[in-house]
Amino acid sequence: MKGVLLDQGSLHCDDLDLESLQGQFAQWESFELTAPEHLLARLHNADIALTNKTPLRRETLAQLPQLKLILVLATGTNNIDLDAAAEHGIAVCNNVGYSTQSLVEHTLALMLALARQLPTYMDKVKQGDWQRANQFCLLDPPISILHGKQLGIIGAGASGRGLAAVARALGMRTVALQSLSGSKPAEDPTLPRLPLRPLLTESDVVSVHCPLTDHTRDLLDASALALMKTDALLINTARGGIVNETALAEALNNERLGGAAVDVLTNEPPTTGNPLLRVRHPNFIVTPHNAWGSRESRQALIDQSTEIVRRFQQGKLMNCVNNPR
Repeated sequence: MKGVLLDQGSLHCDDLDLESLQGQFAQWESFELTAPEHLLARLHNADIALTNKTPLRRETLAQLPQLKLILVLATGTNNIDLDAAAEHGIAVCNNVGYSTQSLVEHTLALMLALARQLPTYMDKVKQGDWQRANQFCLLDPPISILHGKQLGIIGAGASGRGLAAVARALGMRTVALQSLSGSKPAEDPTLPRLPLRPLLTESDVVSVHCPLTDHTRDLLDASALALMKTDALLINTARGGIVNETALAEALNNERLGGAAVDVLTNEPPTTGNPLLRVRHPNFIVTPHNAWGSRESRQALIDQSTEIVRRFQQGKLMNCVNNPR
């Protein structure tokens, strides 16, 4: 079989071991990045396409009769036309769970940084405010502790539940949003379920961990953000588009929130600008979609991908997200 990795640059493979994955193929090609106009040439005789973020749409898949498997080097599959792949007999498999701990630790770091007003205090030291102070410490703006506060989780999957466990260890109360799909989640007395309105109005910290779907797009719009406490903290390490970026920018610029942190934007990289990149609020953090990207998580992604390919060659499908005909 021939495998083609379309965008290894997004995985920063320099510190990873790809030998086991490459060893699954008789032929292997890897590209830092693949522009749309190069897709057909690079995949024309491939059996397996490996992609992190490179889109594979209907018109492309229709011209790749040899392609048997699309292996998504991520959990989200919104860059793949799943229906078209199924129609052409192409299985689509994704990776799951590889970055849970990395996401949990990154989100916790953001929560702590916002509660302690770290962006503001780092800036004050850089500007010389501490050096000019009359006292030994700076305490403006006020800092707070997370112990005793309520954490509201939107999306109680692996990373949401993982964050909840860490938060409870800090002494926080944890609640989660009721399922948006209508399914009834398993009972968990440590993670009561609430509708969106009380979750937003009662929580001191709200953290987003759900996928971007038609149900979750703009879930936190201007009206939803207006329900939150004026000193509440909002964190999004899930997907851009779940939190309306214009609404969040306005809420922060008008000091209707105590702070926010985002690891994701609607368009990445934000080459055409983004209202959140112009926010004036001192307690605001943007990280460049790297919450998932610890070296350990990226290696786990490669290792899981190796197992998916190995099973596929045995006629088995692992983590298949469509129904190939």
